[in-house]
Amino acid sequence: MSPVLRPRLPRRAGGGRSRLLRTPKVAVGSLILLFFVLLALFGPMVAPHSTDWRASRLDNVPHPPSGRFWLGTDVQQHDLFSQLLAGGRDTLLIAFVAGIIATVLSVLVGVSAGYLGGRADEVLSILTNIFLALPGLLILMVVMKMMPDGDTGNPLLIGAVIALSAWAWGARVLRAQTLALRNQDYVESARVVGEGRVRIILFEILPNLLPILASSFIFTVIYGIGAYASLSWLGLINPTNASWGTMLNTAQQFSATTSGTWWWYGPPALCVAFVGIALALLNFGIDEIVNPRMRSTRRGPGGRRGPRFQLGLTPVVRAEEGIRS
Repeated sequence: MSPVLRPRLPRRAGGGRSRLLRTPKVAVGSLILLFFVLLALFGPMVAPHSTDWRASRLDNVPHPPSGRFWLGTDVQQHDLFSQLLAGGRDTLLIAFVAGIIATVLSVLVGVSAGYLGGRADEVLSILTNIFLALPGLLILMVVMKMMPDGDTGNPLLIGAVIALSAWAWGARVLRAQTLALRNQDYVESARVVGEGRVRIILFEILPNLLPILASSFIFTVIYGIGAYASLSWLGLINPTNASWGTMLNTAQQFSATTSGTWWWYGPPALCVAFVGIALALLNFGIDEIVNPRMRSTRRGPGGRRGPRFQLGLTPVVRAEEGIRS
């Protein structure tokens, strides 16, 4: 008996989007990130007190969480819950500014180097290698130390400085992918019909680099959060700006980690960690959707889970016994 062939139904528009939303990593990461974005937008508005408000000027003992102060107070009697709500705005703003600027720089340098080739590729590759060899955090410390105190509290300026130390990795990856795409048939066809270089890069090459751009942007945002928290913890950021990093810096100055006042440094550290986890989950989930190798290992034909590949073993696909040539 010949097998019955079922007609394949047309794929609905937006299927990739629905599959992306059904991915557990993307769903969990999006929910966590959405929570912190809302916290950054509305946290300062709903905070019970301002960041410099003090409950008392006579008491210099940090108080644990209570009904009055949900996250307790520091030695100067600042409400830590209010500082936590207000501190997310600058942290996320700086991280996303750094991610946007670094992504733009990586596209300008990496894609241009890969597509143009020749002397331009050599010069841009040397520039990328120089920035890759420089220790990012050390360079940030030197630059922030030379800046005036007023500028160390400007979120846009800090984000731009962090981006200058974070664009090179994305540029290197984009260059390698552009080298593989510039000789494809559709790019050659665009050259034959007389399209300019800028149009070919924008409309023929960049759309095929969107997954890499998304990954580069997300990891740059993670790097921006870590770099800003590190600079704040080292005391290189204006302490009058309330952020999770400055809270950690103040806790470190007053030896909160050794005195057992966990409510002082624990909540801001957890906020930084959870934002990083959310972005990492988003990146891994997107990679599972757009990477055909990972997608093929998750599901095989007919929705069945595909074979798991093991190191040192070559998978062999066997034909079904009922099929005869």
